[in-house]
Amino acid sequence: MKALCWQGKETIRCEEVPDPEIKDGRDAIIRVTSCAICGSDLHLYGGFVPGMKHGDVMGHETMGEVVAVGRDNQKLKVGDRVVVPFTISCGECEFCRRGLFSLCDVSNPAGAEQAKMIGYPTAGLFGYTHTYGGFPGGQAEYLRVPFADVGPIKVPEGLTDDQVLFLSDIFPTGWMAAENADIKPGHTVLVFGCGPVGQFAVRSAFMMGADRVIAVDQVPERLQMARDGGAETIDFSAVEGELQEQILAMTRGRGPDSVIEAVGLESHGAGSLIEKVQETVAGKMERSYAFNQAIIACRPGGTISLPGVFVGGVPVMMGAVVGKGLTLKTGQTHVQR
Repeated sequence: MKALCWQGKETIRCEEVPDPEIKDGRDAIIRVTSCAICGSDLHLYGGFVPGMKHGDVMGHETMGEVVAVGRDNQKLKVGDRVVVPFTISCGECEFCRRGLFSLCDVSNPAGAEQAKMIGYPTAGLFGYTHTYGGFPGGQAEYLRVPFADVGPIKVPEGLTDDQVLFLSDIFPTGWMAAENADIKPGHTVLVFGCGPVGQFAVRSAFMMGADRVIAVDQVPERLQMARDGGAETIDFSAVEGELQEQILAMTRGRGPDSVIEAVGLESHGAGSLIEKVQETVAGKMERSYAFNQAIIACRPGGTISLPGVFVGGVPVMMGAVVGKGLTLKTGQTHVQR
């Protein structure tokens, strides 16, 4: 079959690879009909995340038609259309039973290695490095789905791929980002980053009762899309002085009730004092400009939600977190929930 394969930093090729096969009784094979490109795929493309090997198949936002099922899989049948969550979860471990599917401690065979890198093993992921299990991804003609009696979501009749594909990752990620932000009716929510996660976070925040959403980015098209979703916007590249001053001016001088940091490890600012200090003291640690701006911006007693991807250490203004009594909530989304 044809598949998009990683062949080193900034090198992706369409190549012929072996078709996947059933390896376990709970498996399923799907014929891929759609697969999106995630922002975290760009992290792999840019070489920001370790653990990739030449020839690895990319992609983790996948849907398609079931063409084969294992003997123990009673949930699916050949011909079912399904959306495949990006996390691989067993459904039986303590974390899966609690609905914390992205924390499954069974599905990632490289969990011990991952724990050495980030401090704790997480669930396996499709197409996302060998530290997450080395599972081939969905940017291919076919995909093997382990634990397919737990993960895949059946698509109701009458819905197109375009209507449901984002259920594999990006919409649930934006939804859980807003859920973690502890939004109450009447709240003001600040969203850093107007990429796909940020866009869904904006809309999810309104669905949860937010009165105002302020979105921060520098890409005109993304800012316009956020405005189309009801948000007020700030182009941080056009701000004179410190970004924080404008945020305070828009929130009666106290800051937003909740902040969603939907940027992550590649965040950067526009020459702010915070960024200059970080470059001086942090060395080669990952950028955390948006994360620290979120800490500064959030009102005392507020909540910061962090769906943005980080891999290693980051310099964090922890004194401000403690001094302001902030709540911080993070984590990969539990799509199956």
